[in-house]
Amino acid sequence: MPSTGGSRILDGFQPAYDATAVRRLREAGAIVVGKTNLDEFGMGSTTEGSGFQVTTNPWDDSRVPGGSSGGSASAVSARQCVVSLGSDTGGSVRQPASFCGVVGLKPTYGRVSRFGLMAYASSLDVVGCFGSSVFDTATILSVIAGHDKMDSTSSSHDVPDYRSDLASLSLLESKPLNNVRIGIIQETLGEGVDAGVVSSIRSAASHLEQLGSVVEEVSMPSFSLGLPAYYILASSEASSNLSRYDGIRYGQQVSADDLNEMYGDSRANGLGHEVKMRILMGTYALSAGYYDAYYKRAQQVTIGREPPVRICILIIITS
Repeated sequence: MPSTGGSRILDGFQPAYDATAVRRLREAGAIVVGKTNLDEFGMGSTTEGSGFQVTTNPWDDSRVPGGSSGGSASAVSARQCVVSLGSDTGGSVRQPASFCGVVGLKPTYGRVSRFGLMAYASSLDVVGCFGSSVFDTATILSVIAGHDKMDSTSSSHDVPDYRSDLASLSLLESKPLNNVRIGIIQETLGEGVDAGVVSSIRSAASHLEQLGSVVEEVSMPSFSLGLPAYYILASSEASSNLSRYDGIRYGQQVSADDLNEMYGDSRANGLGHEVKMRILMGTYALSAGYYDAYYKRAQQVTIGREPPVRICILIIITS
């Protein structure tokens, strides 16, 4: 079955093997009915950035399904399949799940093998799953999780029986979430958040408290730095990972008079605007003279060693 990652440069590409997550699903008896659309190489949040067709929201064709794994969320929401897989680097499973009204889970990094996943940002990429219910999603996670010798970053910790844990909770007549502590990040409920979303979160928090959990609001002072740090780190890794799509190792090749021209023309014709922009931004952040100012500082933000600062790179691309 062809795999394109939503990119024209891989049009018609036939992978030689299944990803570990897919192989484990097949071995468990799952039937793979097809592959879904996404923003090119996972770079986007609407699925409008696909190099092929545009996926719409099954609840309203005039709206987007979110992204980048919008096709996977849309397929489950439209009942075209029971569950689906997606990749989540910076919200690409969770956001479209919320747009399409399904359950989306980004497992902890290392919980699911990344072997066979097209790399975007290797330190952030995670294979996630969609389902119509929490139980369906837990069922899939129970199958695809676990150590894989083909992925050195996969965790060797035992995989819990997520389905049994859920079943045990449902059997409790009262306070099934007793002693469970849940934190709500204050900064996620501030300016720019729709009032209806805030109301829904507050309502859910109240319901969780009734079930016995302790809900507390917590503050993350560096929360506002998360998005710029993400763009620096993810784009930097993408500039390296996507260098393989050059028309020789992978990707559609364009005829040219010399090697450099062939590289340039193959990428110019095969890659979309968003992907080009992020590759340029990542290359800039990793270049001599800017590595410490941008990439290293973004890394420090992720481990809480950087004081509040503004991290910004502006790149203007003309078509």
